[in-house]
Amino acid sequence: MPSLFPEPSDSPSSSTSAKAETVVIAHCDGGARGNPGPSGYGAVLQTETGQKLAELSEFLGLRTNNFAEYSGLLGVLAWTLEHGYRRLRVVSDSELMVKQIQGRYKVNSPDLKPLWTEARSRIAKLEQFQISHALRHKNKEADRLANEAMDRGMGRSAPPSRPPSGPEVSRTPSSLSSRPEASRSEAAVERPAVPAAVKPASTSGMLRGFTRDGVVHILGGAKLPDGVFVKIVPE
Repeated sequence: MPSLFPEPSDSPSSSTSAKAETVVIAHCDGGARGNPGPSGYGAVLQTETGQKLAELSEFLGLRTNNFAEYSGLLGVLAWTLEHGYRRLRVVSDSELMVKQIQGRYKVNSPDLKPLWTEARSRIAKLEQFQISHALRHKNKEADRLANEAMDRGMGRSAPPSRPPSGPEVSRTPSSLSSRPEASRSEAAVERPAVPAAVKPASTSGMLRGFTRDGVVHILGGAKLPDGVFVKIVPE
């Protein structure tokens, strides 16, 4: 089974010596809409002088919040090593992950232990590493990129962002392989990004239907495209 986080390349570059002296400051964030649910992470990497080096934004599929937080850290570590930097300071709003990496909390979750182990392995390749906790309002850019990743994965259109002026931008859209289960109640069904051909003009994006044995039935004969997410609103 291929790894979600491939090992970074250790091939040297002509600017390795200069980069080795640079301290990279990375703000990273991860989240899931539901726990587990559609998830993603985002990160902003810059120098101490404020020069932006990269923005990372990746959809992860159906995962937990903590998995997404660790994925953000692993993404930052991979980028840093691949680009020849050896000094890194990470800022995250996940107190759990920060204290586990610092060794102040134990890692009891069997899902997080491999991610923690991989993170510690990559940290060992750095000459200098520091990680600290910050409140979410101090991590806005990383939070924005994480939400953009989740929007892409869920097929939602995100507002256009300004083009990058130099920094590398990584945005990896993915698709979901399953749908959330519906509850047993008569419901109105909201569907993002549904073709106009199957959306009645009078409902403004809402279709009426009901659920039976975990299956959504739409009134009026309309069909839902494969892979679409629905929101169940009891009437």
